[in-house]
Amino acid sequence: MEFLTNAISKLFGLVLVICLVSAVNGYKFGTVREFNPTKHASYVSATTVDRTLDCLAMNIYREAGHEPFEGKVAVAQVTLNRVDNPNYPKDVCGVVYQKNVVMSKVVCQFSWFCNGALPKFKPNDEAYKESYIVAKKVLLEGFRLDSLKDALFYHAVYVKPNWPYTKIATIGNHIFYRKT
Repeated sequence: MEFLTNAISKLFGLVLVICLVSAVNGYKFGTVREFNPTKHASYVSATTVDRTLDCLAMNIYREAGHEPFEGKVAVAQVTLNRVDNPNYPKDVCGVVYQKNVVMSKVVCQFSWFCNGALPKFKPNDEAYKESYIVAKKVLLEGFRLDSLKDALFYHAVYVKPNWPYTKIATIGNHIFYRKT
């Protein structure tokens, strides 16, 4: 009888451990599956993640490379907010390099991309290194600024575009807006 009780106890313990390990692994693997920088692919390769990080880091660097950390995060967040918006491309690189033709004029989402006079890019520049770190924090770790959850637009403080959007924050040298 004692043998049977011991066997049932060990079997119950084993089943409990298997269930616990299965639940933990399911949660962990579910979290990994949820990350998807392209939002639509069922499988994301390391190459895709690297390319997405490069696009986001370059946009942060060109738009806010010499801004404080929070300013870099804000630019990254607007970029990702656009990925989630149906009016923009569905991936980071598509948003960053999007061009439209308006009244026979090419207009880019981010002015640095259409500007012909860009300073030479130096990948070892400290500002780029920090931009890349911010891109990783925002893209891979989900770091966000609560105040900018709806921000889709921004401009430098010295620009006066007279947009019909609602101003939601000023961070560093940029003013951020959401659709009204």
